[in-house]
Amino acid sequence: MFPKDIDIFNILLNAVSEGVIIVNEQQQIVDANISAANMFGYEREELLEKPLNLLIPKKYKGEHHAHVSGFMEKQESRQMGHGRDLHGARKDGSTFPVEAGLNPFSVKENNYVMALVIDITIRKQQEAKIQELYEDLEKKVVLRTKELSITIAELEAENKLRIQAEKDAKAALKKEQELNELKTKFLSLVSHEFKTPLSSILTSSMLLGKYKLTEQQAKRDRHIKIISDKVHYLNNILNDFLSVEKLEKGKVNYKLSTFKVSKVINEVVYNANMLLKDGQYINYPDDIDGYSLYQDEKIIELALSNIVNNAIKYSSENTQIDIFITQNDTITTFRIKDNGIGIPEKEQKNIFNRYFRAENALLVQGTGIGLNIVKSHLENLHGSISFESIENEGTTFTIQIPNKATI
Repeated sequence: MFPKDIDIFNILLNAVSEGVIIVNEQQQIVDANISAANMFGYEREELLEKPLNLLIPKKYKGEHHAHVSGFMEKQESRQMGHGRDLHGARKDGSTFPVEAGLNPFSVKENNYVMALVIDITIRKQQEAKIQELYEDLEKKVVLRTKELSITIAELEAENKLRIQAEKDAKAALKKEQELNELKTKFLSLVSHEFKTPLSSILTSSMLLGKYKLTEQQAKRDRHIKIISDKVHYLNNILNDFLSVEKLEKGKVNYKLSTFKVSKVINEVVYNANMLLKDGQYINYPDDIDGYSLYQDEKIIELALSNIVNNAIKYSSENTQIDIFITQNDTITTFRIKDNGIGIPEKEQKNIFNRYFRAENALLVQGTGIGLNIVKSHLENLHGSISFESIENEGTTFTIQIPNKATI
């Protein structure tokens, strides 16, 4: 069975719109999300402890078992079925085309594979329609050439449409492939983000039992703090996923009220001070008592905390983080400036994309969700977020929000 201490993955798996199936070395299904169960026409519980071959059409079973076994031996992430067609079998006996990304991972010396499965029926239908379009166009060209009823200009026009259709189709397919690769990479990243703190919690829990003497209280306190910090980190990740789901389904209910800007800033800075590295310092204005907002206070605090915490995380020791605030009759502007690692220019266009993380930030903990959530919330409140950054010199984020919400 799948280890109980990672049941927390169920929350993550069911927040993913694509199908996710986890199998062990015996190719037995140990977990699956609701999307996967729906895709194959089963209840989720019907899939648990069943062989993976249950979901494979009969004529592909022997071949598929060999491919999965080969992948288990190599233990490296890749997209399954590259260069050949894959099919799934529903409970009612029908089959459908799929695409699958495979990611190996281990828990307590047990090896598993996480498969991200996508139903590509619509894509295949679109490809077929495109092929039909090509064939129809070619027939028309031959027929009309023979009949000499089409002018050169008309032929060129149709040819341009065909070329454009091909370009559009290729661009759409490329975009979909990039998204699938990003999601597969994201699942691997999140698996690591959960595994590391869970391991720390387990280790500290075991060590706590060894420190029984009164004079060992300091050691007990240190491990209790480690456990508390890791649980807090995991809770923040889960909250991010829940926020993503609510934003996607339009279930966010904003609570508007009038509050002092200084109250939010003091709260953000107070919490951020506990994260500061040695020598880091937050400089913020103390002359903003006259600034007020009629907005969702928690969302404004969340947005500012995300930017300030990132500034701390991606800046080195002995650096300063500056917060600037201005307000006119209609707009309040927050600027957060750091002297951190900055964002590479070629990756700046993706910085607000969900799951994206710049190459120079991959060694720092994070899921690539925070900025996407902040941007979505601010736009829902008719605000905006932008940034300027130079790699190895620092980044300045600018948030602009209406003084009075109009949602």
